[in-house]
Amino acid sequence: MSLATRYLGLQLVHPIVASASPLTATLDGMRRLEDAGAAAVVMASLYEEQIRAEDTAYALLTEHGSNSQAEAGSYFPELPDYDSGVSGHLETLQRASDALDIPVIASLNGTTAEGWTGHARALEQAGASAIELNVYSVPVDPEVSGAEVERRTLEVVRQVAATVQIPVSIKLAPYFSSMPHLAVELVRAGAAGLVLFNRYYAPDIDLATLQVTRSLPLSTAAELPLALVSIALLSRRVGCSLAASRGVETHVEVVKYLLVGADVVMTTSALLRNGVRHLATMREGLERWLGANGFDSVDAIRGLKDATHVEHVDALLRAQYVAALTDYLPGKLVQ
Repeated sequence: MSLATRYLGLQLVHPIVASASPLTATLDGMRRLEDAGAAAVVMASLYEEQIRAEDTAYALLTEHGSNSQAEAGSYFPELPDYDSGVSGHLETLQRASDALDIPVIASLNGTTAEGWTGHARALEQAGASAIELNVYSVPVDPEVSGAEVERRTLEVVRQVAATVQIPVSIKLAPYFSSMPHLAVELVRAGAAGLVLFNRYYAPDIDLATLQVTRSLPLSTAAELPLALVSIALLSRRVGCSLAASRGVETHVEVVKYLLVGADVVMTTSALLRNGVRHLATMREGLERWLGANGFDSVDAIRGLKDATHVEHVDALLRAQYVAALTDYLPGKLVQ
């Protein structure tokens, strides 16, 4: 039986990938994931804001007390290998790329054109097999239209794809008004893959203190339908790789995402909740399901249930929506 798949042009032994998280922030963490059976890892994100903060702290330290007396030009020696707050991240990436047998995909979360392109180039030089662009920006200005948000997203992909030679994917939020149209435009802009979906971590309010709080809830399988439908709609309709990154808890979600056309599935919450050994459990479950249902490979099931098998998918989705509401009986949840 073959579990092999391809993602961003990379040959993987199976479709389960460890996505960016605290588990992929260090070489030891990524090595543990490889030993546990991950087909690839997405290294923890490089955030442009963190780099700026490090640069500011470094400048304050190196310039503090400068020329305050004749015998001391400064009190904190400059570091010859300091590279704008990014050197430690790049060193970890380079060591991981050299040490691991599985692909190491870099994750970049930028805010400016210079940050996106400059850091993408550095990640490529450090040995990344590919770069995943994590475009996280919440529109707050009522003067900024949805079309402008899409234009900015496309420009990020266009600039980075023109800067590096390795494949570029983009991790999207689910809030665009026409995901199929945007997906096609992203591929035209140079995206080799789409990762569906990013999660927006919204604040809450503590009623006892009236303080705005933040939390980081782990995802659950209940979040699967959102990405499941979108991947089904995009499968075989866009010329790029598709990665599912929402609600992957067990091999059950892995199988479902493959059936609608995903090339790989990415998981973090399940590993944080159950430990890295859960990777092997998921892989074994996938292999067991394939065998029990008479399939000899992952390729044999990919896309069997995508939207290309439905003549009028918009009408079907509408009919399911109506039926779900009209068939509901109070006190009884329809499974």
